[in-house]
Parts: sequence; C-alpha cells; structure tokens
Amino acid sequence: MFTNLEHLGLAVHDLEAATALYSALLNQEPYKQEHVASEGVDTVFFRVGGSKIELLAGTTPDSAITRYLTKKGEGIHHVAFEVADIRATMARLKEQGFTLLNEEPKRGADNKLVCFVHPKSAAGVLVELCQEIVQ
Repeated sequence: MFTNLEHLGLAVHDLEAATALYSALLNQEPYKQEHVASEGVDTVFFRVGGSKIELLAGTTPDSAITRYLTKKGEGIHHVAFEVADIRATMARLKEQGFTLLNEEPKRGADNKLVCFVHPKSAAGVLVELCQEIVQ
C-alpha cells in the first residue's frame, strides 16, 4: 500500500550550488547530506511539509545520475512513494506487469529500502518505492 509521497528526486550537476539555491528558495537548510557509494551519488534532503526534496549529484562517470544528467540535463529525476511493505508492493506490481529495475529492495539514502519502477511501465516517470528501515 502506498502511504505517502515520500520525496521528489532532482538531478543536479553541482550539489553545492543547488543546495544553496534550494536553501534560499525553501528558506531553510537541508536536514541531511549523504553519500551513497553503491549508487555513485551524493544526496541532500530538505523537508517540505510531509514530503521531501532530494538533490542528487553523480560522483562517478557511470552512475545513473551522471548518465541521466548527460542525457537529459538537470531536473526532476524521480518521484518516490513510501510503502508499508516494499516486498509485497513489488510482488503486486510485478504481477500486474510493471517492470522493476531491481529484483530485491536495496539500501538507499535516508535510511530506506528502495526499489525502482521502470519509466516505460509508468508513463515515462521513474517511480521509487521506499520503506523505512526499522532498526
């Protein structure tokens, strides 16, 4: 079950400049910065009401964000939804014919398990499923 619009992911070339821009735009500082080595990305998070804005910058030439920026430029990269049970949601979507980009949830930024739905099966939008990791 989808429970919340978790965040919008924005791909940026210069994370420091984008952080300054969004700090001014939102009139607040980010609450978190994180390096996700497995994805070759640095992230910065801002809270906006019950949702978040995630700025993403690639740290390696072959990261998905670097490739995205090269192909499409800066802008909205993905829409993320919080789900109650990521594995059950993945199974339901797969059964309904959606193409998932990973077979198992993986650890993402901001203490989440994540899985992506291919844009070709979601009307051109990269959809991220997120579930909080309970520790």
